[in-house]
This record gives sequence, structure tokens and C-alpha cells, in this order.
Amino acid sequence: MSSAENTTSSNFIRHIITKDINDNKNNGKVITRFPPEPNGYLHIGHAKSICLNFGMAAEYKGKCNLRFDDTNPEKESIEFMEAIEKDIKWLGFEWANKHHASDYFEQLYDYAVQLINDGHAYVDSLNAEQIREYRGSLTEPGKDSPDRSRSIEENLALFAAMRNGEFADGQYILRAKIDMASPNINMRDPAIYRIKRMHHQRTGDKWCIYPMYDFSHCLSDAIENITHSLCTLEFEAHRPLYDWVLDKLKTPSHPQQIEFARLQLEYTIVSKRKLAQLVNENHVTGWDDPRMPTLAGMRRAGYTATAIRDFCERIGITKKDSWIEMGVLENCIREDLNDNAPRAMAVINPLRVVIENYPEEKTEILEVSNHPQKPELGQREIPFSKVILIEQDDFAEVPPPKYKRLIEGGEVRLRSSYVIKCQQIIKDDAGNIIELRCTYDQDTLGKKPEGRKVKGVIHWVSEQHSPIAEMRLYDRLFQVANPDLEENFLNALNPNSLETLTNCRVESSLVNAKPGTQFQFERTGYFCIDTVDSTPEKLIINRTVTLRDTWSK
Repeated sequence: MSSAENTTSSNFIRHIITKDINDNKNNGKVITRFPPEPNGYLHIGHAKSICLNFGMAAEYKGKCNLRFDDTNPEKESIEFMEAIEKDIKWLGFEWANKHHASDYFEQLYDYAVQLINDGHAYVDSLNAEQIREYRGSLTEPGKDSPDRSRSIEENLALFAAMRNGEFADGQYILRAKIDMASPNINMRDPAIYRIKRMHHQRTGDKWCIYPMYDFSHCLSDAIENITHSLCTLEFEAHRPLYDWVLDKLKTPSHPQQIEFARLQLEYTIVSKRKLAQLVNENHVTGWDDPRMPTLAGMRRAGYTATAIRDFCERIGITKKDSWIEMGVLENCIREDLNDNAPRAMAVINPLRVVIENYPEEKTEILEVSNHPQKPELGQREIPFSKVILIEQDDFAEVPPPKYKRLIEGGEVRLRSSYVIKCQQIIKDDAGNIIELRCTYDQDTLGKKPEGRKVKGVIHWVSEQHSPIAEMRLYDRLFQVANPDLEENFLNALNPNSLETLTNCRVESSLVNAKPGTQFQFERTGYFCIDTVDSTPEKLIINRTVTLRDTWSK
């Protein structure tokens, strides 16, 4: 059912399902579903629902369906459907069956006709503003529409005319006839069909009326014999309507809707409308921008499916909404990449170092481990030559207290290489340091120098052998923990969410690295070869996350 590891921590949904199986409810079967609307890319919030629905099905040897809730063609597309399928597979899950709500349009229409025949639905001519006026408020009951008393025959004729395209968009709607005085506003004669002349990505122009979510969703669950319909807490108030529709229509199966707290992650937004706004207004480069909380964006940034599944397991399943610190997610990817990502050296802001006593034409090939704790990951070859590059920050003309890197007259160890000593600083006419002249101790390759202690270790690359790379240093997209609380969420965008450096240098072993390959650049952070823009001629590397949490400060 799933290649993902099953979750085992206790939660209230697991208790419900276990009891149902012990009571032989649904003949002991467990059938869940993941029902996204294809109106955008999946985001980190969806990952929680995917892991839950597919995970529960796998744990109880049941099955989980993928169902596209494609009842609003105005915002939906085949592109989004294909992206959703890709993301689910990338997370490590496989659906038992793939369905679309549009598969059931004829059945849903017939169910609506049945409601009319049974006196439980009517065609209404009130416009949207009038419907809001008639609905009442949380403290005042609503009042009946003048059309509520239409005869069954008149309602059937009008509904058929709606289907046949005889009315303008919005001229009529079909409403369930429940209770306009209900304390639950969702039960005050909700709309279940509307006229909408919109080309559908799967059914074309066959339909000009489309069912509303609250009507189509519960019936789609019943048609597919779903046993446990798991959804987020905002649908809790809709559960009475879910049950009402199924009870009135006496469907062959009656799934149980169970609500859980949605994922609320700091420094992100997960509203598809707002995410689409970020894309459409070019605040980001697309749905897969590495700063986006979409699974496509996180994958491009270098996040692994393992880390995301681990994150969903750690935050657990509860009935109470709470905010999750971004650091929890970032620590999941740090731990995964620390264990599994090969090491490499990259210099972000290069400073030239000439080793004066190293032979001019000599190049040594150093054998270096790809991972200090995992010899099974093998070794790589790193060239060492007379001119190397180090980080500008790894040299200080006036060092701060406890500085353990290179200074004039001081020594430092080059990672996996020699000890060097700075003899001279070369500056340009403006007084900027452009080059260091150093010497090396040829007896220190792989061992400590005799008679003295060198504390600092810095990374480096050979100037001659290191390809140029563009580094995209991504950071959190928003600079406040909850951008949704801002009057305009765009005002909370982090102006420093992306820094692009075009003159970085990386060790030669990265020349043939495939897009998507992840690395720990020693002393710098976790990075990934960009899967969209990187080419053999122009290496583009994305920062996934820093080595340590720099936001907690």
C-alpha cells in the first residue's frame, strides 16, 4: 500500500478505528481517501492529511483512494492534478483507486432529483445578497425564502431547466430544505447546486450546473464506500449537513466524518488563494519556488520526503488547533541530511590564497570521505594546488576575541589537507583585501604539526579545479511568525528571503552532480542542486537550510 514507514504514535483517530474494527463495524474494513481540490499545488498542510489518510489505511491493511474534488472548474486544471499525483508519490504513497467528483456528476444529479421528490430540496430565485439577508445571524434565526413552498413538480421542472441551460448564471440555485432557524448556520437551507457556465477540464461543456462541496463530498464518500472520512476541524460544523444528506438519501454506506486539527506552521501561509496571489503577482517565481510551503517548492529546496513524514509524525494528530514552530520542520530536514547527505566543500564568498612554497605545477589528489560516520558512502577525490580559495569570513585582519580562523602571522588547518600560515596581505587601491600569501607545512597532511597546536579548521577549494556556481541562499518567506494576522499579508514578506551569489566556487566532484542531489557543504549548510535552472554549463545550487537555527536568536 505504501512505501512510507507506518506511524505508530497514539492518537484519537487510531483509537476510533481500532474500536470500529473490534466491533466489526464496516465488516472490519478501513477505507480512507485523500480528496484535494485541483486548484493549486499541495502544501505542507496537505502533507499531514496525506500521511494520516494513507498511513491509517496502510496500518490497518485497508486502502486509501485519491479523489479530486473537481466541482469548481473556474479555478481547477489538469496541471494541478498532475502536480498533486507527483507529490503524493514523492511522499512515498500509492492510492488504491483514483476518482474524480466529476465521475459522479450524473449520480449526484439523480440524488438531487431524489431530494426534490422527497420534499427535501427546492429551487430558489433569491440572489446571493438576499440569501445572506434571509439567512439570519449567529444570534437571530433566518427566515424562509418565498420559493421554499414551491411544489415538487415545479421544483423538478425548474431543476431540469437549470440543467438544460435555460437560465442565466446565478438566476436560480437548488437548496436543501432543512431548518432556517437552526443554531448551525450551515443547516439553514444550504445551496447544493448552482448554475455556472464554465468549461470543465474533464467533462467539457456537458454541464452548466455544478454541485456544491457539502453535497458532492459526502455522496462521493458514500459511493466509494469510504469508512472513515478524515478532515480538518473547519469541517466540524459541516458534519450535521454531511450526515443529513446521507440520511435523507439512505445511501448504501454512511461514512463517519472525523475531524482533526489542521497544520498551522509559523512563518508560512497555506491559503491557496494567497499562495496563488504570491505566484500571480510575481512575489515568487512559481508554485515550486523553494520559499513556498508547497511540496513542490520544498522538494526543489532540497527537503526530503523522509523529513516531511517525520515532521508529520512528530507534530501528531489532535483535536485542538495549535501553532508549530518552523524550527521543528527545519530540524527534521537537518537531522535527515546530517545522517544521509554526502559532504562537500564550497566557498560562498571567495578569497584568493597563494601558497608560496607549494610547487607551481604540482596538483595533489586527496582522497576524502563522503561522510565521516558512513564509510559505505565512499570517498571522493579533491585536487589541491598552489592557489586555493577560502571564505572571506575565514580571515580577519583585526580578529575579534576567541577568533580561531586565519589571521596574519597565524596558522589554520585546511579541511582534509595541510596547515597553512598567513605571511602577507595583498590589498587593492581601495584598501580591500584581495589575496593572501601563505606557506604550508608539507608534513601536516592528515596529521597534527609537531610542537605547536593549531585550533582552527577551515574549508577551501582549488582555484584551478573549482567550477563557478550560483548559490541561491533561501530563507523564510515571511519575517513574522503569523503573516495571516497582518492587515495585508504581503507586508510581512521577508525582503531577505533570497540572496543570490553568482561567483561561488565548489569542489570539482560536483561537476557531474545530478539535479536534486543534496549535500552538506561543510561549515556552511545543507544545499541541493536546483532541479529547474541548473545545467552542466551553469551550476545553480539552492540552500535548503542552515547548519543551525539562526532564527531562534
